Amino acid sequence: MNPEYLVEMVNDISAFFVTEMDHEEAPKSVASHISRFWDPRMRREIIAYYQSSKGAGLNDTSLRAVALLAQEAAAKSAS
Repeated sequence: MNPEYLVEMVNDISAFFVTEMDHEEAPKSVASHISRFWDPRMRREIIAYYQSSKGAGLNDTSLRAVALLAQEAAAKSAS
């Protein structure tokens, strides 16, 4: 899938959550939304993009959300 499209999708999701809740909780909610509704392949691709590009194009909330997803994925692979 096109990384630019995934970035756009994450930024759209985070824009919704930022307007609906506390800025500290928004990244957790974005990460939860992605975990629940995105195909595993899409999650892997956005994490790989984040790791290879340092999250270029992701807004602050999206960047923090994808970082949380990357940490969760690393913890799962380590166990």
